[in-house]
Amino acid sequence: MKLPAPAGIATLVAYVATIPAANLAVTHFGAVPVGFGYAAPAGVYMVGLALVLRDLARESAGRGAVLAAIAVGTFLSYFLADPALAGASAAAFVVAETMDFVVYEPLRQRGLLIAMLASNAVGLLADSLLFLKLAFGSYDYLPGQILGKAWMTFAAIGVLALVRRRKQVTA
Repeated sequence: MKLPAPAGIATLVAYVATIPAANLAVTHFGAVPVGFGYAAPAGVYMVGLALVLRDLARESAGRGAVLAAIAVGTFLSYFLADPALAGASAAAFVVAETMDFVVYEPLRQRGLLIAMLASNAVGLLADSLLFLKLAFGSYDYLPGQILGKAWMTFAAIGVLALVRRRKQVTA
């Protein structure tokens, strides 16, 4: 088995670290504003970042490493979350990340940014619907959840597009 390069390992570690960070944010900060008058549980930004990092980890470390990271993230999500959120967090994480992965793989041949945008849209919706229903029994935060995660996806795709453009100009 080929081990990932340092960039792949760093991306995997960052990806897995977003899970406890999201759970700690929800536990300690509750709901936060995400714009346009909406609020969402505070972990929304970390979860949005996780979706992007999952795709980048796939690029730098490969499928097998990402599937292992999803398993580790699910484990951490369950054991590091507040007990009231643990099951909801773990279930939402494994379902959303797996759906993101399934959408990303076939679209990757059409381009990184297209694959990321489409897979993150599916992942953020799945995560939001499942987490809110299981954790709160309500979809009151749904618009905020979607908006907060979308901000992270758009920001990351914007940065990646700028980096790609810069590389093309200097090449």
